[in-house]
Formats: sequence, C-alpha cells, structure tokens
Amino acid sequence: MGWSFLIEENEYHPILTRAEPFLFIGKTRPDIGCLLIHGFTGTPLEMRGLGKHLAKEGYTALGIRLAGHATSLEEMARTRWTDWFSSVVDGYEMLQAACERVFVMGLSLGGILALTLASRFPVAGAAVFSTPHHLPNDPRLRYIKLIALFKPYFPKGSPGWFDQDAYSRHVCYPADPTRGFGELVKLVRVMRSGLSQVKAPLLAIYSRQDPTLSAEDGHMEAILNEVSSDDKSSIWIEGSGHVITSDAKRQIVYEAASIFVSAHIK
Repeated sequence: MGWSFLIEENEYHPILTRAEPFLFIGKTRPDIGCLLIHGFTGTPLEMRGLGKHLAKEGYTALGIRLAGHATSLEEMARTRWTDWFSSVVDGYEMLQAACERVFVMGLSLGGILALTLASRFPVAGAAVFSTPHHLPNDPRLRYIKLIALFKPYFPKGSPGWFDQDAYSRHVCYPADPTRGFGELVKLVRVMRSGLSQVKAPLLAIYSRQDPTLSAEDGHMEAILNEVSSDDKSSIWIEGSGHVITSDAKRQIVYEAASIFVSAHIK
C-alpha cells in the first residue's frame, strides 16, 4: 500500500532566489568548520561572501537557513525562537560530525544565536557581527502579542547601506513580522542569561554608523564584559550599515574572521 500526501497550496513556500543555504569545503583545512548564521528576516546570502572567503582560506563553511526565513513572511510569523535555535544546532551537529573543530559566526540575530550556542555547546571560537546585547526600551514590546493581532507586520526601518550596489542585490523580507519581535525578546533574555557560560575565544565586530545598533548604546562592550572568555577581541569599522557582512567594508570583516580562525587552530 503506497503513501499519499496532500499539501495545501498555501502551505509550501519555496526558498527565495539566491537565498539558499550553502556548503563550501576548503582544500587545505576542511577539518575546520565554520557555522555561519544570518540575521532577522535575512537569508544565507548575507553570509555567503564570508563563506566563500573562509573556504578560500581552506576551511569548511556552512551557511544555514534559519527556520521561517528566506521563504515567506507568513511562514516566519509562525516560527519561534526555539525553531531558530534548532536550525543552528542542526548545522552545528552536521559540522561537528565532519570537522575536528567548529567555529560559529553570526550577524545580528545570528550573533545572538551564536552566543547562545557557544554557551551550551563546545565551540572552538565565536565571532559576532552587529549583534545586540539588549533591545530598545520600547513599551510596545511588552504588548507585542496583542499588537500582533491587529498589526501582523511592521515596515522596515532605514537600511543604512553604504554600498548601494550591494543593497540592490540583498535579499530579505520587505517587512518584519510583529510576532517575531516577541520571539526576539525571549531569545535575547536566553542569550544574556548564558553569556557567563561563554568561555570560547570571542571576536566582536560592529560599525559606528549602524542605524540599528547605536555605537553609544554599548552593545559590544556589554557582551565583551559579560562573557567569561579569556581571549576577547573587538573591531570597530567605519563606513558600513548594519549588514556589515555584505556592505561596503565587508572585506575587513572577512579578513578579521579568517585571521581569528587561523589564530585559534595552531
């Protein structure tokens, strides 16, 4: 007796063009794995350039797709922070099975998830880019579930890109799911509760012109102060917006990430 499956038309959402997850295997040190995690409403494309660079340096780079991302806003609105973290753990387990050591790197939401992973699993190092330590003191966040009932999506704020060609190639959702902000609140709380358990080497990179995370709000300093890593380094860059892995100074991020990995595998 055969199996038959019925999938309603509105249940399946294909992955957006150019937003697919990726795996690049380096030639000289394929035993060193780098897990790359994109940002909120973003796609693996944000980390693809970094993945290619790390592979050219000889490492294995896996760019995962977080649950609910790179398909449709409706699908993302149904996902929870635990679904996002499960995506990260799946990627980590895949790399750990194939590599001797695993580094985790994340942009924004991806950085939150990277730190959460590093607080619970043994990683060789963690690199975070444009990663919030806390969310804005916005009273709407207290009532986000109620707000989501009558306003399911919010328009995106100013992207703040410096490289307009890179911005034109960027792939992300055109709006933010309101329920997603509620999940961010929960996830940030989980991340912060585990920062003291992060003992792996840490690299933090931020832009002084980031319109999403103001340099004056102390996100980088707070994360560096609260982790227990003995080996901590940080870089401020100039001339990029929030998506520093794709914007004008992305090569600085790429070089810093590969140097970070190289320094901790000898």
